[in-house]
Amino acid sequence: MFIIIGWVMVIGVILGGFIMAGGHLVVLMQPVEVLIIFGAVIGATVAGNDMVKLKAFGGGIGQAFKGSRYSKQMYMETLGLLFNLFAKARKDGLMSIEGDIEEPENSEIFKKAPKVAADHHATDFIADYMRLMISSSLDVHQIDNLMDVEIETHHHEAAIPGNMMAKIADGLPAFGIVAAVLGVVHTMESVGIPPAELGKLIAAALVGTFLGILAAYGFVSPLAKVMETQGEESTQYFNCLKATLIAFMNGYPPQVAVEFGRKTLPSHVRPGFLEMEEFIKSNK
Repeated sequence: MFIIIGWVMVIGVILGGFIMAGGHLVVLMQPVEVLIIFGAVIGATVAGNDMVKLKAFGGGIGQAFKGSRYSKQMYMETLGLLFNLFAKARKDGLMSIEGDIEEPENSEIFKKAPKVAADHHATDFIADYMRLMISSSLDVHQIDNLMDVEIETHHHEAAIPGNMMAKIADGLPAFGIVAAVLGVVHTMESVGIPPAELGKLIAAALVGTFLGILAAYGFVSPLAKVMETQGEESTQYFNCLKATLIAFMNGYPPQVAVEFGRKTLPSHVRPGFLEMEEFIKSNK
């Protein structure tokens, strides 16, 4: 939502100022310049990335407009789910949660946390490390190190869409110059035409530079920042999972383990202690 609002403000201020200065919007309508700039950008993006990255890029754009997945509700559901898993394991033994982690889609515990269950990265992370705790001889320090490696890998993958969009923002002004130079070349080969017509060609050429810079700094760069932020938020989420799981593996009671995870959260999505406690009680 804020992306659209910001873009509308950018367009309104720039075009409004242009009109107030006596400009005519029809001069800015240069479809050939748009074709050159954005066609070249798309081609360069395809040339510099494989299909895996391009799919991640498309998904990152869609998620940027949907907004962050990692809301307070998502974190509360996550911590509530972990508490229920830990409480069941503590009461009935670790083997009692084997069915929950082997088939999360059929687990009553996971069904109480629909936002988590819908995120296969989160469910896989939880299930994999709970499975290791049940069936492996690895100690907590080894699992801690393994989590760090996996989170680092996830962070790198989550950063791909934002980095790609940032590179597009960096390239747009240059492609705008390319379009402008081509316009100047066309103008120079048309020097014999009347001055009024020549002026239109010069204006069209300058629009290329304008569009490249405007698209880069008014539209693409802010979108890249949103995508980068969402990548960082996903890393914060997995750090919360890690802190909670490691606390339980170290022998802390479920309520204390959940508190470890709650304390890792940014203030704007961190539930209060009593709020979290009430949610857990209502979600058992």
